[in-house]
Amino acid sequence: MLGSLAAPSFLGGITNAANNKATGIAFAMNHFGVSESDLRKVLSAALEKGGDYADLFFEHTFRNSISLQDGAVNRASSNIDFGMGVRVLAGDQTGYAYVESVTLEEMLKAAQTAARIANSSGNKKPVNLTEKPVTKNYYAIQQSWDLITVREKTPYLQVINDRIFELDNRVAKVNASMGDSTSHIFFCNSEGVTYYDYRPMATLAVACIMEQDGKIENSYASRAYRMGAEFLNDDIVETIAREAVERTAILFKAVKPKGGEMPVVMGAGGSGILLHEAIGHAFEADFNRKNISIFSSQLNKKICNEHINVIDDGTIPFNRGSLNIDDDGVDGQKTYIVKNGVLTSYLHDRVSAKHYGIPSTGNGRRESFRMMPIPRMRATYMEAGNITEEEMISTVKKGIYAANFTNGQVQIGAGDFTFFVKNGYLIEDGKLTQPIKDINIIGNGPKALADITMVGNNYEMDNGTWTCGKDGQSCPVTCGMPSALVSKLTVGGES
Repeated sequence: MLGSLAAPSFLGGITNAANNKATGIAFAMNHFGVSESDLRKVLSAALEKGGDYADLFFEHTFRNSISLQDGAVNRASSNIDFGMGVRVLAGDQTGYAYVESVTLEEMLKAAQTAARIANSSGNKKPVNLTEKPVTKNYYAIQQSWDLITVREKTPYLQVINDRIFELDNRVAKVNASMGDSTSHIFFCNSEGVTYYDYRPMATLAVACIMEQDGKIENSYASRAYRMGAEFLNDDIVETIAREAVERTAILFKAVKPKGGEMPVVMGAGGSGILLHEAIGHAFEADFNRKNISIFSSQLNKKICNEHINVIDDGTIPFNRGSLNIDDDGVDGQKTYIVKNGVLTSYLHDRVSAKHYGIPSTGNGRRESFRMMPIPRMRATYMEAGNITEEEMISTVKKGIYAANFTNGQVQIGAGDFTFFVKNGYLIEDGKLTQPIKDINIIGNGPKALADITMVGNNYEMDNGTWTCGKDGQSCPVTCGMPSALVSKLTVGGES
């Protein structure tokens, strides 16, 4: 049974927002029902206790999801999130408050609450508000999600279900889900910067369960992009269906290898999760500013092979982690964290950038208006090297090839990690041999980075439904890398 949701009357006109040329601050103020006078009053109240800086973050997000189970679409949900947050910075301290109503009275209460972090005298008046236009839109859509009904989305889930059953007669069950969201973001601060950003998101995921001779195996496939309804097409359905079946089918042939310390070839694409979790978090500036990260004293020093370049990028078209402008009001940009083996930059938000006396890298992100921004990754990846994957494998006498990862645990400060490898292969005498499954890889992120001796020329981004958690906040991200040879890692297999 499907219901309907209605927005407050002052939020009318959103249907054509994505394609409306007047999507600057005039549109945003009309959309949220606020005036420039309101914004000035709220910013003034935020600074009334003597804060150094204040910003206002308005958000209006629509989320829809539908799911398929047992051959039929049997669940659909929608929700609307709406509100604004006020942040005040005073020295190294941050005051934050949010409201779910944007009346002037409620916003002033939030501003006065956030202002209490500061206790000096004086009332700094915000400068004239000036629009920061989105000069490069990395996720311009062709068709808004709000123009697509559940009835129009359902056939895609039904087709992917039927296609998976067609591809292999061992398929016993398929679970599939589709999600879309549209976020209207309006930001302004006491420095006079204002911007409006229209942020779409689309996801399609499937789990495949197979049975053979009483043995059950399962695997998954997914895709996620910042796209409109053009995301849905026959090609993406076929790609995900085949990937899910292939990943599951190989598991019937797989074994658990003997454990121990050995070389590990990280497969292109999904191995980027290790780069993100075991290494990437340690590059975030807040961990380094607080001397938590192992890289806190390593800036501008060589930390790995000179052929390694690690990037965090917010400018990849339609990428799940891309941002036109971050939640601090800073343009999306491409940041080299490691260049030719040298740690050249941390990932900064406004607070950490001020601490280090440098410009922000555009990594200030937040889960929603209820939370303040912190340094977060976007799309984190390693650039391609100069060797083929086959050449890399040929150098390994005994080791493993890790193809697909699922979950893991990381101690961010020290970088110690355990990752679960869903499937891969044994490497014996320079060749891939027996498929393997369900093993752990144990090591230390910074040491693993230093132990990478070869980087492949087959860079690949994993455009799955990756979501990163930090400090109680979740943000959409992506990760990727070429194949890479780590000279030694501990593999947890059979004794």
